[in-house]
Amino acid sequence: MNTAASAHFDRQYELHLKHLKLKGLQPKTIEAYARAIRRLGGYFSHRIDELTEAQLTAYFSDLIGTHSWSAVKLDLYGLKFYTTHVLKKPWVMPNLIKPPKAQRLPDIVTVEEAKRLFAATRVVSYRVFYFTLYSLGLRLGEGLRLQVGDIDAVRQRVHIRDAKGNRDRFVPLPQSTHQLLRRFWQVHRHPVLLFPNRHRGLAGAARATTPLDRGGVQRTLRKVSEACGLKKRSPRTRFDTIYPS
Repeated sequence: MNTAASAHFDRQYELHLKHLKLKGLQPKTIEAYARAIRRLGGYFSHRIDELTEAQLTAYFSDLIGTHSWSAVKLDLYGLKFYTTHVLKKPWVMPNLIKPPKAQRLPDIVTVEEAKRLFAATRVVSYRVFYFTLYSLGLRLGEGLRLQVGDIDAVRQRVHIRDAKGNRDRFVPLPQSTHQLLRRFWQVHRHPVLLFPNRHRGLAGAARATTPLDRGGVQRTLRKVSEACGLKKRSPRTRFDTIYPS
């Protein structure tokens, strides 16, 4: 291993991380762009500052053979960020051919399927969380970031912060969702978080410092879906007619 090249790469990588954080990007984006540079560094023995267009084309062509196009795109964006912000160089897009995009309609969870899923979710926090995602049409991260102050009962809407593209938006608040969230808050009474983590149980949720664990939410949903005989579906369909007991 070339110690000098490795040390230089480490310095550049740390600078890359600093620029990513200064831009205020989402944690998942920061990790994806950082992973792109780590992977590139491993491929080229930490010598990535003077790569030619031919080298990059060869690298990403190999990557396409082992990773999804979505992963390749994230690596491209990560390298573009590194090139423009760390190296201060103009970005030249490698000559890649995008695979044909499959046109698929998403599978939507029906009302009856949603009822089954809610009924099968035994943990109250998760059951209320899944219902909230479904009824408001939210992404997982958007739901986890919800705070008590985001609920506008007067205007019957919810303030979704740091949504896709780092933009805020408002979504309608169905009465059934509002009532359920009110009842749920009366149980945990956290002053800020709408869905505090369960490390201390609901009784100690008011002292939680973080929201529900993303991994726990995903694992539980996967298990419940399998138990209900549901394949992976898109939960982002808004409705206000189902009320989990």
